[in-house]
Amino acid sequence: MQDEAALLRRAQQHDQTALGEIYDRYARRIHRYIYHRTGDVGLADDLTGDVFVRMLEAARSDRFAQTSLQAWLYRIAHNLVIDHYRRRPVSPDLPLETYNGAVADGPATMVEQRLSQERLRAAMKFLTEEQQQVLVLRFGEGLTAAEVADVLGKAETAVWALQHRALAALRRVMQEEMAG
Repeated sequence: MQDEAALLRRAQQHDQTALGEIYDRYARRIHRYIYHRTGDVGLADDLTGDVFVRMLEAARSDRFAQTSLQAWLYRIAHNLVIDHYRRRPVSPDLPLETYNGAVADGPATMVEQRLSQERLRAAMKFLTEEQQQVLVLRFGEGLTAAEVADVLGKAETAVWALQHRALAALRRVMQEEMAG
């Protein structure tokens, strides 16, 4: 697998094969990130497509990523999610049939997992936008604190602080829900 810096250089030179490789390498990750932020598979499909359309437009107009390709793509995805919520502030609930969990454990386990996901998603709404983004990138996407810092354009120490505050707030919200 070609390293990101070489792939970025090729893409900046309008290499169509490199642009295809970028899609192949990042599309699933970007889709998963958007899904974690929205909870809507169809919306994640649409916005993921938009991320890569913007990538192609940027390549044609020399506004392509200059340093970290991964951070640049996540930033585009983040901005599209924010734009979506600005246009449409109410997020729909996911129908049960869109759940992608393992059915092998049976319907009771599936419902229990779904309820836990819904509680977590509801609790996340009490966090700041930055805190939500840090948690999704760190735990949903598995990025390191340094990679998250690159995506957010922040110092790594700031990411650690955001993560700490977000987890503490999430713990408080979940405990209050369990108590009340």
